[in-house]
Amino acid sequence: MIAIAFASSNRDVVDEHFGAASAFAILELDDTTARLREVAQFIDTAMDGHEGKLDAKIALLDGCAAVYACAIGGSAVQRLLAKGVQPVKVDEGTKIDALVKQLQAELAAGPTGWLAKAAKPKAGSGDRFAAMADEGWEE
Repeated sequence: MIAIAFASSNRDVVDEHFGAASAFAILELDDTTARLREVAQFIDTAMDGHEGKLDAKIALLDGCAAVYACAIGGSAVQRLLAKGVQPVKVDEGTKIDALVKQLQAELAAGPTGWLAKAAKPKAGSGDRFAAMADEGWEE
């Protein structure tokens, strides 16, 4: 399962700027299923230019493969990438269900780019021998 966050005020569409997001919906998904893992809401959403407001949002995304938002500032992009979270900008009003279906279709077809990296078994996950075989390791 891969965790994906969506900057959304209503859990239906992506409708917020990352730094000013009032809430994130975090879903866990694979190629056939998706479930809501959590919804996190923030009180202070003013876009005041203070980097400190990003700390809680970035910490919340620990373990997420990506975050979808209407806009993401350069500083936030750098910090997210350093944490291993792929920032993805989409048009305001993009349906979360449609994005999930796109992700699931790509997972089923053989993911590429950041999604392939996120879908790869983590070290120590129990699938290390399968991962080694995929990389061409032999006895």
